[in-house]
Amino acid sequence: MLTVRPAHPEDAALLLGLFGELAAYEHLEHELKATEAQLREALFGERPAAEALIAERLARDGDHEPKAEALGYALFFPTFSSFLASTGVWLEDLFVRAEHRGEGVGRALLGAVAARASERGGERLEWAALDWNEPALGFYRRIGAATMNEWITHRLDGEALARVAAEGRR
Repeated sequence: MLTVRPAHPEDAALLLGLFGELAAYEHLEHELKATEAQLREALFGERPAAEALIAERLARDGDHEPKAEALGYALFFPTFSSFLASTGVWLEDLFVRAEHRGEGVGRALLGAVAARASERGGERLEWAALDWNEPALGFYRRIGAATMNEWITHRLDGEALARVAAEGRR
């Protein structure tokens, strides 16, 4: 049976492994620099920056006790809309292991994130997807997500972030 549960501090190594699988799928292994300690602090420290959910299924291993098998995860954090004067959620990652795609895992994770957004009074759930990831894009179209073609994502990092931050400190 498929279940979705909140991640716990002891899941840091599992999550980091799943991040690695996502990075490999997206051809971004060179960008994965997080450590277990950083992740534990970011998700479970004094001021958590984000939350994670883990989708899993109990698997039997012969005569042994059933063991939970991680199928995927969702990582998300709160946002705020000035136009709505309301909160929302940014879905940073939605990842399902290749062998479990098409089994309803992504829908279960997305539904669990949407439920949390709604329960907290949020009016939006937003995310980005790579333009070449047609399986994900097709899934999002099938569930009725609107593609925001008029918006272009921007990023400052590394030296550019440091330079703009220095200008802001003057």
